[in-house]
Amino acid sequence: MAFSYKPMFRLMLERDMKKTDLRVALGLGPSTIAKFDKGEYVSMEVLDRLCSYFGVQPNDIIEHKPDGDENG
Repeated sequence: MAFSYKPMFRLMLERDMKKTDLRVALGLGPSTIAKFDKGEYVSMEVLDRLCSYFGVQPNDIIEHKPDGDENG
């Protein structure tokens, strides 16, 4: 897995926000939310919407995990 969405999940936790709240607020589909849980790729458009919504930079939403790093 090359990327982790843990920083985004931390932001959501800080704002007492559930995945359903995020999905509704940004108009995301259930499959996109599932991709976050699985650490799968999402489009740059989705990342842009997340950054705009939270008022943060991409590194506050995702983090890169080098190959072989199983902690994340």
